[in-house]
Amino acid sequence: MGRLQDKVAIITGGAAGIGLTTVRLFLEEGAVVVFTDVDAERGRSIEAELASDRAVFESHDVADEARWREIVGSAAQRFGGVDVLFNNAGIYRIASLAESTVAEWERMFAVNVTGSFLGLKHVLPEMARRGGGAVVNASSVAGIIGAPDHAAYGASKGAIRTLTKDAAAEYARWNVRVNSIHPGYIRTAMSDYASATTKLSVEELGRMYPLGRMGDPIEVARAVLFLASDEASFITGVELPIDGGFTAL
Repeated sequence: MGRLQDKVAIITGGAAGIGLTTVRLFLEEGAVVVFTDVDAERGRSIEAELASDRAVFESHDVADEARWREIVGSAAQRFGGVDVLFNNAGIYRIASLAESTVAEWERMFAVNVTGSFLGLKHVLPEMARRGGGAVVNASSVAGIIGAPDHAAYGASKGAIRTLTKDAAAEYARWNVRVNSIHPGYIRTAMSDYASATTKLSVEELGRMYPLGRMGDPIEVARAVLFLASDEASFITGVELPIDGGFTAL
């Protein structure tokens, strides 16, 4: 049996990168996966490619509370509830403080912070009703340490770090665990954007890490799987860097 056998999971930002890799891994480990994304065309294409009644795509702007209600309600009605939530959806922008607009700041927080908050707000009571569950929130190394030109992004990811601990403390009594992951640069579209913006190659960016390279999406997905599984049954409220040793410097 898989490590998530017959668990019902919701994964946001599931049509690409770390999210999609986690969708595939969760399916391999026996989960039923509801994966969501704002890119409806790509999401439906992946759903067709997976061709499994255990993989369901939902078009979803995570900042839309009404849509969260619909998705969680549908999962509960169709599959009996929700056991795992991976709040993965997020946006990234490199910009100086002086160049950042209020609109950009507010959009960053709407997707990264409000999106995670709404996931918690609507999924945690459902998990409590079922007698337990596990949430993994995607933060970043930028939520732990500072960096130039990362004010809006870093602040949003720092908010997720603390939000995770607050939710963990509040819902522990119902056997609901809430943890955050803090990746460094992982080989995804975001790292390609960072490379283009900083004019540094992927290899140069990777050399900032003690392990001398960027991470791969599967290395993050495996950490999410561990935190979501019963193997992490006594772990809640933690922040797990997945950064090749960067935050150890």
